[in-house]
Amino acid sequence: MRRAVAAVIGAVTLAPAAAQSAAEAPPGALGCAGCHGAPAAGVIPDIAGQPAQATVASLLAYRTGTGTGSVMERIAKGFSEDEIRAIAEWFAARGTATLHRP
Repeated sequence: MRRAVAAVIGAVTLAPAAAQSAAEAPPGALGCAGCHGAPAAGVIPDIAGQPAQATVASLLAYRTGTGTGSVMERIAKGFSEDEIRAIAEWFAARGTATLHRP
């Protein structure tokens, strides 16, 4: 029983660190990184390391139609507010260099 409790406490304690890895990215985040994590993207902003609140605000604006972007309106409509927040927080936890490909 003590081992089970220790395992649960350990898992809860380590969960934030594990959530930071690419393997633990929230659904959709790695797809976003394809455009928003590439240094040669040009006009597409690199959102890694940006404040989560800014990314959430942008995605919610796209979702409601008050923001404009080539495909972002359609993409943002595919995520719930909870998913948007999880993606934004995951990107905010990254430095800008962490998603760049060689």
